[in-house]
Amino acid sequence: MITKQDKNAVRRKRHARVRAKLSGTSARPRLNVFRSNKHIYAQLIDDVLGVTLASASTLDKELNLESSSNLDAAKAVGELVAKRAVEKGITSIVFDRGGYLYHGRIQALADAARENGLQF
Repeated sequence: MITKQDKNAVRRKRHARVRAKLSGTSARPRLNVFRSNKHIYAQLIDDVLGVTLASASTLDKELNLESSSNLDAAKAVGELVAKRAVEKGITSIVFDRGGYLYHGRIQALADAARENGLQF
């Protein structure tokens, strides 16, 4: 039986392996996704300068979500981070799924970001 800690350790190891090959620039920032049991967070990061260019999460007041841990919440966060990126003139990004499987909430966030103007 795999415990929660073992699962997260495997995810963090996978994430480190992917991050060794993946980097964001000013032209193509990295869309980083973090998922907890209650919330989902997304941020656009320029790794060269080490700054966050735009971010969104289920904690944002303007979303007014009933539940912050379902597919609808992930879609809303994807839309919001894409709108904030497009406002700053960012359309092309590198997607960093954070070691999570591309399924469920991660996929919903990515699809919503694509539908709202981001290309990756």
